[in-house]
Amino acid sequence: MQQMSNRSSITVFLLLNFKDTWELPLLHFWLFLGIYLAALLGNGLIIITIACDHRLHTPMYFFLLNLSLLDLGCISTTVPKAMANVLWDTRAISYNGCAAQVFFFFFLMSAEFSLLTIMAYDRYVAICKPLHYGTLLGSRACVHMAAAAWGCGFFYAVLHTGSTFSLQFCKGNEVDQFFCEVPQILKISCSDAYLRETGLLVVSLLVGFGCFLFIVVSYVQIFRAVLRIPSEQGRHKAFSMCLPHLGVVSLFISTGMFAHLKPPSIFSPSLDLAVAFLYSVVPPAVNPLIYSLRNQELKEAIRKVISWMFPSKFNPPVFLHK
Repeated sequence: MQQMSNRSSITVFLLLNFKDTWELPLLHFWLFLGIYLAALLGNGLIIITIACDHRLHTPMYFFLLNLSLLDLGCISTTVPKAMANVLWDTRAISYNGCAAQVFFFFFLMSAEFSLLTIMAYDRYVAICKPLHYGTLLGSRACVHMAAAAWGCGFFYAVLHTGSTFSLQFCKGNEVDQFFCEVPQILKISCSDAYLRETGLLVVSLLVGFGCFLFIVVSYVQIFRAVLRIPSEQGRHKAFSMCLPHLGVVSLFISTGMFAHLKPPSIFSPSLDLAVAFLYSVVPPAVNPLIYSLRNQELKEAIRKVISWMFPSKFNPPVFLHK
């Protein structure tokens, strides 16, 4: 392949060739399609339910609505392009398309992690400081915190996208991933400036680790408070509110950190694909299930929305404001 002296000589990047990784590329297409539709349905139902049911207009559900919006955006940034490439038997993504993927992926993922940190604070205040909940998490404070999460995501996206695409690429144009993942893009850079982006990634991960520590400390305090609740029903309700969030955070952080911090000696296209799939595709699809599985209030509200959207002769529409 012809040597490329700088980024201006690249007009397209080539994404992962599934024919070299999976024997049945069409199976990959149907798998991605099924997961994408599940994510659209699950997150869409949560957004509609929270927006329509006034009983769910609380800080916890406001943040959950924002999380569902971020999940929809995140999975829509990567999966449709991967499915289209398999369907049309191509690997190409334009230079601008790759930059857009990096920007929106960092924007949405960073905002989501910031929001998960805020949601841990929300659970901490609700359980450990219930008398101050209305003061600390009023409607204006919730809007400001959500806006801060989206703003942090935008800041990190601009920072990483500008840093990554200011590099020189002279080791080809093949990105060994089903989307434009920064660690894979750095592998084809020949510029010493790649150390700058690597440094930014490390700083971002350290900030993320700080947020993770905040979440852990919050949950230590939460579990201590929950175990002091005399009522078994009260303890069960508190755990039902907190465990789904803890599960989502654990999956998000463990797979994301492994993908970006694993040593170069651990190189396997199949492993890289599996890890990227776990942190970029699985969470948006399973988050609605995790959050609604143990939440009776949300499940009941979703049932009402479904019966309202698809009324039958024996099941008249339910008006959500009643």
